[in-house]
Amino acid sequence: MSMPVIVASSTTRCQAITDIIQSVALEQTGLSHILNAEGEKIQAVIALEGVTAAEMLAVNKSVKSMVNTISQLEMILQSKLGLFEDCLCLCEPEVPVI
Repeated sequence: MSMPVIVASSTTRCQAITDIIQSVALEQTGLSHILNAEGEKIQAVIALEGVTAAEMLAVNKSVKSMVNTISQLEMILQSKLGLFEDCLCLCEPEVPVI
């Protein structure tokens, strides 16, 4: 197996920072969809007839676990954004290609 080759990129520093911030925004969107699905899961279980307390507690435990995991991911995303909070990036406006 050979070593990977890293090729120089023409991406500007400003574009790279923008790409990272966009990726964080997309991850946040995905996490919000997961949280919404967890809320819908709880609503679906509550609407069922004959659900035992043990079953409700099991669903609650599952949702709690997912929320805790998402909270950890949110801290990681916050750290990613924190890398750029003191960044003085003066990006030149893009010139449209005619």
